[in-house]
This record gives sequence, C-alpha cells and structure tokens, in this order.
Amino acid sequence: MKKTILALAALSLAIPATASAQRYDARYGLAPGAHDEIAWDFLEGITTEVGPRLAGTPDEARARDWAMEWLRARGFQNVLNEPFPIQTWVRGEERGRIASPFPQDVVLTALGFSGATPATGITADIVHFTSMSQLYAAPDGSLAGKIVYLGNAMRTTQDGSHYGYFGSPRRQGPGVAAQKGAAGIIIRSIGTDNDRIAHTGATSWPEGVTPIPAAALSNPDADQLERILERADGPVSFDLLLTPQFLGETMSGNVTGEIVGSDPSLPPVLLACHLDSWDNSPGALDDGAGCAIAATAALRVAEQGQPLRTIRVLFAGAEETGLWGSRAYSAAHADEEMGVGLESDFGAGLIWRLETTFSRSNPGLFQRLADAVGVYGVLPAAQIRASGGADLNIMRDQNGPIIDLQQDGSRYFDLHHTPNDTLDKVDPGELAQNVAVWTAVAAVLANEPGDIAGAGLIAEE
Repeated sequence: MKKTILALAALSLAIPATASAQRYDARYGLAPGAHDEIAWDFLEGITTEVGPRLAGTPDEARARDWAMEWLRARGFQNVLNEPFPIQTWVRGEERGRIASPFPQDVVLTALGFSGATPATGITADIVHFTSMSQLYAAPDGSLAGKIVYLGNAMRTTQDGSHYGYFGSPRRQGPGVAAQKGAAGIIIRSIGTDNDRIAHTGATSWPEGVTPIPAAALSNPDADQLERILERADGPVSFDLLLTPQFLGETMSGNVTGEIVGSDPSLPPVLLACHLDSWDNSPGALDDGAGCAIAATAALRVAEQGQPLRTIRVLFAGAEETGLWGSRAYSAAHADEEMGVGLESDFGAGLIWRLETTFSRSNPGLFQRLADAVGVYGVLPAAQIRASGGADLNIMRDQNGPIIDLQQDGSRYFDLHHTPNDTLDKVDPGELAQNVAVWTAVAAVLANEPGDIAGAGLIAEE
C-alpha cells in the first residue's frame, strides 16, 4: 500500500482524462476528465500490491490485511476481520485439443470446483447440446464415456440480465452431465466477447455426484468447434487435461470498517462489495472497483460532517466460489438490525438507474434519493423493485430495505472472470461518477432519522 495518506479532497483532475471520460459534462454533474483520487488509490493498490485473490488462499488473506490497513489509514473505525471456514479449490494444469478429424489446440479454462482428469488427460468423443433443456432430456447413462459440449451463447444487455439464464450451463450443466454418465464437459464461455480468452466461474455438483472435469472454451474456439462438428463426417474427438485440486477446509473472512454515526440507536447503512477475485486476474472490475466505490463513498460522506447513522463498509470474502462470506455475515449478525443495504458488484460502468424496495412504502425518501442522483444522469425507477447484490444476504434474511444502483453492464461480460479483468479496463471518469452517485445516496440514507423501509415494506412484496 502507498504509505502517503491521500487528502480527502474534492474530485480532482489528477490524471489525464481518457477519451471516453471526455463525455463528462453538466449532464453527469462532473467535469470532463473527472477522477476520484481516493477510489483510484484503492483500486490501483489492491490490483497492484495484491493482485489475484482466490477465496481461501494466502492471496485472499493478503488482500484482507491490505484492505484493513487501507481502511485504518483513512480513518475508518472498528476495522475487523471476521473469519469463517470454506471449502477451497485451486486450479492446476489445463489444456484442450481437438484430436480428430481436424487436429488443433483450443483455449479453455477450468470451471471452479471442476473435477480432475487423470494426469495424462482423457480423450473422448464430443456430444453436442445447444441448450440446457436438451441436456436435461438426454437419457440417463446415454453420455457414458463422452465429453459433453454445451454451446448456448450469451448476448450483451445493458443490465446484464442474460447472465442469469444463459449462465445455467456453467452453474448446473456439469452436474447434469455427470448424472448422465459423461466423462467430462466443456461449455461455451459465459461471456459476450469474441476474444480468444476463456471465462471461468464456479459450478456446483448435486449431492452425491462425483465432480467430472469441467471447462469453458473461449467464444472463438466454441465457434470453431461448432464448425468442425458441422463439417465432420463422423465423431469429433477431444483431448482434455485438467488437474485442479480440492484442498478441503481453509479460512476466508469478511472485512468491515465504519464511519461512526452520532446516533447509535439508528441501524447502520451497509455498503457492500466482495474482496476476493478469481485466480486468473487481479479483479479490477470484479470486484475491486466495487470496494473502491463503497469505501470512498463512505469517506466522502464523512467529509460533509459526522452522519446520524453509522456507515459500515462490508468487504465480503469468498463470493466467487459460493457466496460464503454473504452467508457467514448474515449468520454472524442475525441479531443486529441493518438500516439499509446496497452493493457494488458490476464493474464501474455509468450508473443509470435507481431502484429500491421502498418507493411506495416511503415515497418521500425515494424522491429525496431521486433528487440527489438526478444531476448525475440517474433515472429513478419507482416501478422496479430492488433485489440487492450477492453479498446482501443479511438484508434479504431480515426483510430489510435494499437499494440497487444499476450500472451500465454493456461491456462487463466481455471481461468478467477472464485474465482481461485488469486495471486498464476501468475508466477513471466512470469510476468517479459511481463514487459521486453512491456518495449522494449514502449521504441521504446516513442522515435519515426515520425508518428507511417506511410503513409498508412487507406489503410491497
């Protein structure tokens, strides 16, 4: 970590503006080339001084130590590491090759919690499925000794909504293939790019099912495999080598820090993100940027004077491999009421929409939030109910109020879970807009003396 403490100054023009940052004008409430020094210091620091932070590994532990030092150095109080155990998986060697009829190497990567091949790999014929419904319909035992290829393609959307549906081949596909006897599975990467880089991400296994080797192909290689399947007169054979390991139980942890409010009787405002990343990148967008945004917004509110409510920042651990930190935090704090929760875990694209769970039950507060963010080009969506980020289990478990600040995700899934999730992909101006919007929202919430949910939160559900 940089040892010089940055002054908590207003938004500055400390670095040259990128071309895209030149878009910033009065519509976004920021000057061209806007840059937030504090947020950039966090993001540059975590990605440079720690780098990849796979859950349950010494790298994630270094990230927790780094983050706690950063928070304390900038005046956060009650900085804690709350440890919890997880089941830990690490990547090994990975290699793929179309063996016949047109031999050639392909680019792939193991999915999180993939099983391993023998040390010499496996060779088997490909069975092609275009959708999860086709795979579910395959007769039990029909895939014995085969490698499944599952090729449904995700498309770009501003809100990232395709990820839920088109991500099912990664999340459930390997387990279904294993139940039907497959020797292995490869899927088209769950991503929207055409780079020859594969997207990792966790998969899951039904109870009692032994994990099989599971990998994702880069999108261009998935296209190539599909062309070969169309042209081949007979079986297409594939060589697959994956040597990941299951380490058993290791420790992760949630890091928290607070801007302490003047009225301890008021439940805190919870600003969440996740600190871990996949092992193949420094996790600049997923989710270093989110932690930079949340922590900086808390500090920007503190610049305005001590708020009524405590603002608590939650850097959740082990999100990528199964939301371990989110569940652990909710269990550990089940008896502590939270005032409201919001999370940043979708990169650093421009925030364009405000959603809450209380637009009808507390319309006055919703309007104040809408007024606060309107200058930054953010649309209030009273008709859309916020659902909250992955690390806000505690808010859902408590049926507490939630806010979603929707970011433009048009480019997010080009980079998500790939080696390309690096610092240079973050636009400083867009990061600054995120901080400004989060600060505006957090300032209203942290100085709200009344019940944030309002009278009718349950009735709205």
